[in-house]
Amino acid sequence: MAKIKFGKWLGGTLGWAFGGPLGGVLGFALGSAFDAASVTVKTEKGAYTQTPNHAGDFAASLLVLSAAVMKSDGRTLKSELEYVKKFLVLQFGEAHAQQQILMLKEILNQEIPLRDVCLQIKHFMPHSERIQIVHYLFGISQADGHVHELELQTIQTIANYLGVSHADFNSLKAMYFKDTESDYKILEIDKTATDEEVKKAYRKMAVKFHPDKVAALGEEVQKAAKEKFQHVQKAYENIKKQRGFS
Repeated sequence: MAKIKFGKWLGGTLGWAFGGPLGGVLGFALGSAFDAASVTVKTEKGAYTQTPNHAGDFAASLLVLSAAVMKSDGRTLKSELEYVKKFLVLQFGEAHAQQQILMLKEILNQEIPLRDVCLQIKHFMPHSERIQIVHYLFGISQADGHVHELELQTIQTIANYLGVSHADFNSLKAMYFKDTESDYKILEIDKTATDEEVKKAYRKMAVKFHPDKVAALGEEVQKAAKEKFQHVQKAYENIKKQRGFS
């Protein structure tokens, strides 16, 4: 077994996230950033000595993909770092968040094998959680009040690699880019849909984006899911009001 030195920077022991290409990025950053408590992790010849933490795997994925988006326009903004820190503080507490931000800064200095990292995440992570990651990445990009075109391209690439459908991506995008068809895009339907098709689409989206689907990942992730859920409800109410049906 190999010994890697690092604090409890993710609020729990890592599971699948410490192997493969994602683990390569994390391991390099950990070696650069920390010299804290020794923790036994999985190697090719060994196994975990502690139970993997699902929230830790999610947070590790979030850090690496956050760095990919932040790097895409060639600059790292204070507003983006503050957005990430706020999320981490609410999710894991101030002490862990400070370590995670140090970790993020190390990851920002690396080349990220985006396709391989995303395919690893896709293999292990449920679809509902991958959707929440894409939602969160839009939030980072808009932290300065504007979604940069290069960041948007990176988020779309990540969504494609993660197996998030074009319809789901456009639904998330419509929360940040408003136009006359935004409410329909959020519900993943065309403006020509019948009233019955609108109702059916709302019921489908309400199930897909219900916050309970990500309850295991912690309060802050569930809060983000609730935000998406509220956008779905609001879009449906807007369409009902425009069309005059109940």
